[in-house]
Amino acid sequence: MVGAAAAEEEEEEGVELLRPRAGSSNADGKKKRRWNSGIPSFSPINNLDDGCLMHIFSFLSPIPDRYNTALVCHRWHYLACHPRLWLRVDRSVKSLTEPGVFPTIESAVSAARPGDTILIGAGGMHLASNIQIQKPLCLIGGGELPDETTLICSRGSDSALELLSTCKLANLTIRAELGSCLLHRSGRLTIDGCVLQCESNPLDYLSYPIVSTADGSKVIPSSLPSNGNGVYVSRTRIEGGAKAVLTNGDLALQRVRVIYTRTSIFFWFDVECQS
Repeated sequence: MVGAAAAEEEEEEGVELLRPRAGSSNADGKKKRRWNSGIPSFSPINNLDDGCLMHIFSFLSPIPDRYNTALVCHRWHYLACHPRLWLRVDRSVKSLTEPGVFPTIESAVSAARPGDTILIGAGGMHLASNIQIQKPLCLIGGGELPDETTLICSRGSDSALELLSTCKLANLTIRAELGSCLLHRSGRLTIDGCVLQCESNPLDYLSYPIVSTADGSKVIPSSLPSNGNGVYVSRTRIEGGAKAVLTNGDLALQRVRVIYTRTSIFFWFDVECQS
């Protein structure tokens, strides 16, 4: 009996939260659509309209912060996954009318605005050959591990991605049959938690996971924070190739750290102008 009474009391309290306040637009008894929120309805942040919340979410790092906000409730999931905040690459997409979803990386890069984040769908392999990125973008793999999102650069291409602006790559596997995985021309390139692979072949001496032709003395205009040209690598596996990085100009490899595990080798290093 005590349990039933407690349950009835909780139910009554729950109903009280949904009752319209006196003087509100819903006081006439008409039903008003509510988002099924996982946080109390009296939380101040839920009083903000969708535009304000989406603007707040835009300041969060895509992974893991913005991703985690999508798990809070239905409303936050809708706003955190809105095409205004990031674009998606899905090879299986059949309808090109769905906003913010593209079948290829190249089409997503072409449609993106400076500062956009592109979430590349996990599963299968995405073709990436000589794709030029000339605006600040963030490309992120959609899987739990970088091995679940693979970009393939076919033989005959100079690189998978050619980067001419400040960009960030995270949680991706980029594989080159011959040539380089990444060709860095200018801007600040950040590589976090990725796998860069150059396949073994008799022409290994022509393969480099990262090639940078940038001039460290030049500063590229960008809407993202930047301290000039450079490459910054963290928690990244590098496999194959003549050596990890080939540089031209006055950029040089600096602050190298390596962690050996049972199955992999992880690298941290910077490629920037020598001070």
